[in-house]
Amino acid sequence: MKYLSALIVTLILTSSCSGLQQVTQNESKNTNDTEVVFAETQKEDHPIEISLGEDGTISDDGISLTTEIIYTEAFDHAIFNALLKKYVSENGNVNYKGLKSESKKLQSYIDLIKLHQPTDNWAKNDKLAYWINAYNALTIDLILRNYPTKSIKDIKDPWDQRLWKFGDTWQNLNDIEHKILREMDEPRIHFAIVCASVSCPKLQNTAFTASNLDEQLTNATKEFLADTSKNELSEDNIKISKIFKWFKKDFEKNGSLIDFLNQYSDITISASAKKSYTDYNWNLNN
Repeated sequence: MKYLSALIVTLILTSSCSGLQQVTQNESKNTNDTEVVFAETQKEDHPIEISLGEDGTISDDGISLTTEIIYTEAFDHAIFNALLKKYVSENGNVNYKGLKSESKKLQSYIDLIKLHQPTDNWAKNDKLAYWINAYNALTIDLILRNYPTKSIKDIKDPWDQRLWKFGDTWQNLNDIEHKILREMDEPRIHFAIVCASVSCPKLQNTAFTASNLDEQLTNATKEFLADTSKNELSEDNIKISKIFKWFKKDFEKNGSLIDFLNQYSDITISASAKKSYTDYNWNLNN
């Protein structure tokens, strides 16, 4: 018996709407009773484990093996992604006038998300990406319906208007945020969903995707904390966004608020640091 001399693992990431597929092709010659075992790949975290027999050996004649893992998003956010890239700056400033000129494209995306809601077999990251993008797209739609406007708060009941029918349910922004997204136990969503205002986290100029979600949420959180117009952090004093006051319990599920901040801040904040809050600027993020 000799140890495995050649193993080729090819990872191919594609985008479609069919879910995770795993294709394996095994070719062997005179492998006797040696068993090739592939552990199940979970879509949510994408771990890959491969083992060859209990003793890690193969027959004298060797083995030729190719494994192909195909990860696919449950929903394609390409239309929204293209609009964000075209009309949102790196700093999160939104060209609403330009977006209004392509409102039909935005509506086509909204029509798609209304038709293809998450199902029980979607992974958590697919659901999160879907509802984060939905929230941001519907917020933009709300602004465009009332454009020009100087502030989202100049619109009557902006977060309670039921303007979008998802299946049998007329959705509003409050329900998406509080009854769907916050129930998914991911506090970083507060730096991904945007209320079209200067003091909100910046609107990212790319759509959120399940396969990149953890990295995207971490980057959005770090960017927000590093923005000195919204948060002023030091070891002994912090002046932070009112987001941390409004959603305090979301940030304290796995420790204190300081513990959460220290995960994503470049500055190590003392547990006894004095805390205050910045004024919130509701002017339009244009």
